[in-house]
Amino acid sequence: MFGMRATAAARAAVRRLRFSPIHPGGSSNNETLVFHHSHFYNPIKPPSASNAANTLFIARNNDRKSLLSSIRLYSTCSVSNSSTPDVAASDCSSRLENNEAGAEVAAVAAAEAHVAMRNAAMDDAYYAIELALDSVVKIFTVASSPSYFLPWQNKSQRESMGSGFVISGRRILTNAHVVADHTFVLVRKHGSPIKYRAEVQAVGHECDLAILVVENEEFWEGMTFLELGDIPFLQEAVAVVGYPQGGDNISVTKGVVSRVEPTQYVHGATQLLAIQIDAAINPGNSGGPAIMGDKVAGVAFQNLSNAENIGYIIPVPVIKHFIAGVEETGDYVGFCSMGLSCQPTENVQLREHFKMRPSLTGVLVSRINPTSDAYRVLKKDDIILSFDSVPIANDGSVPFRNRERITFDHLVSMKKPNDTAQVKVLRDGEELEFTVTLRPLQPLVPVHQFDKLPSYFIFAGLVFIPLTQPYLHEYGEDWYNASPRRLCERALRELPQKVGQQLVILSQVLMDDINTGYERLADLQVKKVNGIEVDNLKHLRLLVEDSSKENVRFDLDDERVIVLNYNATKFATSRILKRHRIPSATSNDLIDEQSVLDIELACSK
Repeated sequence: MFGMRATAAARAAVRRLRFSPIHPGGSSNNETLVFHHSHFYNPIKPPSASNAANTLFIARNNDRKSLLSSIRLYSTCSVSNSSTPDVAASDCSSRLENNEAGAEVAAVAAAEAHVAMRNAAMDDAYYAIELALDSVVKIFTVASSPSYFLPWQNKSQRESMGSGFVISGRRILTNAHVVADHTFVLVRKHGSPIKYRAEVQAVGHECDLAILVVENEEFWEGMTFLELGDIPFLQEAVAVVGYPQGGDNISVTKGVVSRVEPTQYVHGATQLLAIQIDAAINPGNSGGPAIMGDKVAGVAFQNLSNAENIGYIIPVPVIKHFIAGVEETGDYVGFCSMGLSCQPTENVQLREHFKMRPSLTGVLVSRINPTSDAYRVLKKDDIILSFDSVPIANDGSVPFRNRERITFDHLVSMKKPNDTAQVKVLRDGEELEFTVTLRPLQPLVPVHQFDKLPSYFIFAGLVFIPLTQPYLHEYGEDWYNASPRRLCERALRELPQKVGQQLVILSQVLMDDINTGYERLADLQVKKVNGIEVDNLKHLRLLVEDSSKENVRFDLDDERVIVLNYNATKFATSRILKRHRIPSATSNDLIDEQSVLDIELACSK
């Protein structure tokens, strides 16, 4: 604010100097205006600065007096109690001279303050660069994503680049999407032509964070780690450091904090706290630190499409939650959820219907995930009034810092797995309080499947897979409209009824004599095998292979049925796998440990 006031004062001084009350017309008047302009654009210091400056200040004032003495003043300066025009003109001239001198000194002081502020900002930028030179690294990733239409093989490999920085414990922090589906990772420190091999220690795709480690001791020579700070306030300046596209050297971008609120994380498709800044975050910046002062305020991770200079950084609380989970368990633990879908209660009639007194505020419970602990104590149509004694407003927000508000989901997500929370609800006009255990919850249809191979089971050319959103994404950018409508709706809306449940589908039919006539039954959910409901893909495999019946019957969606002779399918499956060059009829994750040992022993003979 001081810088804004100083700038405004300087501009006001310019206007006063430019529009001094001097009689218009005549060459001498124009020369006087030019003279004042030149004095402002060549600022002078006040008399107290130094003897030389004092002498210059007096000389210039004497020049100004001689010019003013030749100018006749008019009613722009009114003087009362003056007996003669000459006395009035002299008094007015004196007052004008003092005002102009004061305005010029004020303008100079304001300009110097503004310059000092800009120099301080530049010092912060230079300091950020000095910190970054020994801690920020460039990351080179080779990745290969699986094909969900052909889950037994990968797509062609691709190369990408990102940024990262050293944190305590000789670790490198970066974004999860920088190393997603990686097969090989290299890092390079500033000023070095050497790339060092890095291993991914932990990845949190929901929060878009990852930790890398480098075993080579030579890499750590001269490297320093950055400390994590706090959440910056609005309009605080941050410097984003990284290796964005357009060059190979390190880059620093300055920006200020625009807002702090829960935001959709594009990579993990989750809603977590994020910081919006007015600085561009380009490809390659991902994983670089946003530095405020001498500490890290966040990690750059995404920008807003179709907008200019709007970027987002992951704040320190989310980073600390991720790191703490890795340090405690050795792996990523996730972010907790209550498993609720809630509706605002801003409508007066809605509040009256649920017997909410004017003093009560809260949100209406619409759906509860059956796999959550909240399903045990809460009910549909409950009004959640508070979470851990923090009152929830009718729009679902809670207080946050200085007159800011965020959704109460943030309080839930910052809990550690298996932590408890006190939830106050209004049920049938009565206030009740419950203790709810919080933990990460898995959706019925996974949103992403990074760093793991897809599951599949092939039986007589029928390819069975669990439904995932990445499978639907294979239909293209417009997957929501291009993918099978019924599968898409279930993927986005249905909740699991038990832990470990999957929605198993028949993805395709690899044509053979044994399955002729079934080729059009693809992209249908498998509901039962031999009359038993299917829980997940592993359960389906067990039901098929342990079948004691002559025929195997699959009940699909739309009341469709597939019947196959069990003995005939053994030879058909082997024939189809060989024809399509498929290495195995079952993905490794569906094979138990004993089966894996048997396969390894068979291969060694």
